[in-house]
Amino acid sequence: MGHPNEELLRMAYAAFLKGDLDGYLSHCTDDITFTIPGKGLTSGVYSRSEFVRPLISKVIDLTNGTFVEVLSAVIANDESGVVLARHEFFRKGRQFIYDIAHVYRIKDGKLAQFSEYLADLYAFDEAWS
Repeated sequence: MGHPNEELLRMAYAAFLKGDLDGYLSHCTDDITFTIPGKGLTSGVYSRSEFVRPLISKVIDLTNGTFVEVLSAVIANDESGVVLARHEFFRKGRQFIYDIAHVYRIKDGKLAQFSEYLADLYAFDEAWS
């Protein structure tokens, strides 16, 4: 049995991977922020209300619905969690694949802050330019 916050992350991602964005957000605080690095079209800091639109809508539109996130590991303790994953999609006639880490701050049993870190920021920027 994992840490309760590991279970929190697994439940949130199970909802996200099924396309249940409201289900994912139900595991988040009202004031969560989502920080996406780089210089690409998806980069920036988004509020909870901006998560579905423009962020996720933009990802789906830019990839013509081919975006897939594949989880490889979930680690958590009392105050933070990390989700290791891979993003795969087609864009501009090419396939893009890169590894990422989603780092969360967790507060009172809810996801309170999200920051994305890339194994290769140059590949990420190329994918979203």
